[in-house]
Amino acid sequence: MLSPKNLHAYPKFWPHKKGLVPAPLLPMSRKEMDELGWDCCDIIIVTGDAYVDHPSFGMAIIGRLLESQGFRVGIISQPDWHSADAFRQLGKPSLFFAVASGNMDSMVNHYTAEKRPRSDDAYTAGAMSGKRPDRATTVYTQRAKEAYKGIPVIIGGIEASLRRIAQYDHWSQTIRRSILPDSKADLLLFGNA
Repeated sequence: MLSPKNLHAYPKFWPHKKGLVPAPLLPMSRKEMDELGWDCCDIIIVTGDAYVDHPSFGMAIIGRLLESQGFRVGIISQPDWHSADAFRQLGKPSLFFAVASGNMDSMVNHYTAEKRPRSDDAYTAGAMSGKRPDRATTVYTQRAKEAYKGIPVIIGGIEASLRRIAQYDHWSQTIRRSILPDSKADLLLFGNA
């Protein structure tokens, strides 16, 4: 029986880039990218959580894993979803956007089982509510596609994973189709981060 290949045994994405060192924090602004000497990000991760570079946050783990493989990874944390401007703050990614609602499903994050609005958000600085939209993965994906047409968007995380197939939606009392056609994402990855 063949054993799986060690993840770190694959060739790095940017082997020819000399001086590409791990970022102290994954960049969240153009200024931080300039300080690292980056002209662009290869992958931009969009998350509904506050960015904390800690293993309890899936986007931090994914970002650091991708960085260890030679990718230049940027983070857009809790962007203003009312326009596509926030999705342009790091420029156009050379490969793709990676989108997730955060550590919790955005609807569970906003509402109790009795459909009452929650007053706080455990994954936002100051526990302020209202920093992410309902059905955040769908909204963020649509805004990323609006910001840069033709750039692939990959969705993942708990919200995308739970809605990968048709499901009964407690909040609208309807059967909703898969999140993939609703969000217009290019690919859905099953899993928590």
